Amino acid sequence: MVKIRRLSEGTVNRIAAGEVVERPAAAVKELVENAMDAGATRIAVTATNGGADLLLVEDDGAGMTADELRLAIERHATSKLPVSGGEDDLSHIVTMGFRGEALPSIGAVARLSLTSRTRDSEAAEIRVEGGVVTGPMPAAFLATGQHGTRAEVRDLFYATPARLKFLKSVRSEDLAITDMVKRLAMARPDIGFSLTLDGRTVLDLGVEPDLMDGRLPRLARIMGRDFGDNAAAVEASREGVSLSGFAGLPTYNRANAQMQFLFVNGRPVRDKLLVGAVRGAYADFLARDRHPALALFLDCDPAFVDVNVHPAKTEVRFRDAGLVRGLIVGALKQALGAAGHRASTTVASSALDALRGAALQREVSPFQSPNIFSAAGGAPVAVQAREAASSYAAVPMSVRMEEAAPPRDAGDHSLDASPLGVARAQLHETYVIAQTADGIVIVDQHAAHERLVYERMKAAMAGGGVARQPLLIPEVVELDPSEVSRLSARAAELAELGLVIEAFGPDAVVVREAPALLGKLDIKGLVRDLADDIAETGNALALKERLEAITGTLACHMSVRAGRRLTGDEMNALLREMEATPHSGQCNHGRPTYVELKLADIEKLFGRR
Repeated sequence: MVKIRRLSEGTVNRIAAGEVVERPAAAVKELVENAMDAGATRIAVTATNGGADLLLVEDDGAGMTADELRLAIERHATSKLPVSGGEDDLSHIVTMGFRGEALPSIGAVARLSLTSRTRDSEAAEIRVEGGVVTGPMPAAFLATGQHGTRAEVRDLFYATPARLKFLKSVRSEDLAITDMVKRLAMARPDIGFSLTLDGRTVLDLGVEPDLMDGRLPRLARIMGRDFGDNAAAVEASREGVSLSGFAGLPTYNRANAQMQFLFVNGRPVRDKLLVGAVRGAYADFLARDRHPALALFLDCDPAFVDVNVHPAKTEVRFRDAGLVRGLIVGALKQALGAAGHRASTTVASSALDALRGAALQREVSPFQSPNIFSAAGGAPVAVQAREAASSYAAVPMSVRMEEAAPPRDAGDHSLDASPLGVARAQLHETYVIAQTADGIVIVDQHAAHERLVYERMKAAMAGGGVARQPLLIPEVVELDPSEVSRLSARAAELAELGLVIEAFGPDAVVVREAPALLGKLDIKGLVRDLADDIAETGNALALKERLEAITGTLACHMSVRAGRRLTGDEMNALLREMEATPHSGQCNHGRPTYVELKLADIEKLFGRR
């Protein structure tokens, strides 16, 4: 029988390193978080060969004395954990780090050098190579009078060669490091960040003048200028939990969820709660395979959230997850509603890019085509011209022009007062062309009216509740006792959505009424889906999504179809209702309902600018 024995300090540190430092980006995270906790206003990160050869993090924070350096590389030594009643308090963590594991873990698997200086002490250096400590010793610092810390990590995982095999390509590791630095920089616009990879500066973010006002400029620098132009401000609070940030308009969407960021008390986290909440908030506006871009910042009492779930500190657990999810969904819906009929600017830029691309593909103008104006090897020019004119004449002209509207009274709509302008024409009996004060708007009449009808139906459902239809024979659905308990606890919420259920013994529920909109449906399948949704997210998403899908289908069939001829008054009425209706800038699948082209952009297409 094998006897129990105590592991050596080096083995313990290497085991801990496997959890804390799984790749170079994780080491960067730990070192940058230390710099942030030290009060740095500028943090510079350098990496070579994907971080495997060198990781360097320099800051201008408070710095450490020689004695503090000696403690810093010991396991579970930290200055960040508060003490309450003589005990370490894990329930009120306000710093990025607190476990005291990062530096000894890095030193156990790499060659770590820490050089630091406080305002009142001389610079000192300590080295840890594969767990072996040298120093501290006097050291030269970068500049006289400078304070801060320089953390240098060389030959990462040299002491654990097996881990080197799990590193990905240099490009993959560089991308992971870049993503990590960007996430940390998003949370603190009051700190300047720079990142240099193999001698090339890939990120240089200056200090923003204000933590809150600088948030959107910092996000735009990282997520792209288009995000800054197409983001709606998010602001809400409930029961001591506050939410702020910016959410992209539905028409500014992505093919994946990589542009979704959540920060809890300034800490970047990855949480399935965010994914579910965002899905619920955007369900009305995006197809299931499209995802919005957003950055949300949640601030709460540290006791409300447990950040000590995993050594990497990227996962958190909320004391009331339902409250957080409801706050996120409500705040996002309110922000998108406040955006009104606004559609993303990228819709217009995409249209202009398409026009420019089409123009560049033409080697010659169609009016200079040899098929029409050249008689070489063919019929006379006049004959070719007549044939061409005859073929064009066969194309039906489905453009109807509207007379220019006369000047309006001050209280009425005019070009200046109407964001979507005044209708001037209908093209192919599908698109409404409107003139604005500084450009034109092209409206997809079917998509726009579909959204308007859908919003009317949603408002009616919200005002009068979902119509219910009693089942001729109540349906009994057998479930696990825990599922019965969860469904019973949500019975009131389900009744508001038109589904009336009650417990039927310990392992079944009986369904007595169902939403009239759904018609004939698989009751058992629906109830089981609801039980899964409530277990996973705490909300009845399946029923809501089915109701929204049915409402969307009805709206599609009840809306003005493409191919219908509209009068001038009908076109203008459509424009005015779009201006007054939230979310009218996109259809139910996230596609734009209109494209706005500024006169200046049109003039550029024709070389007038």
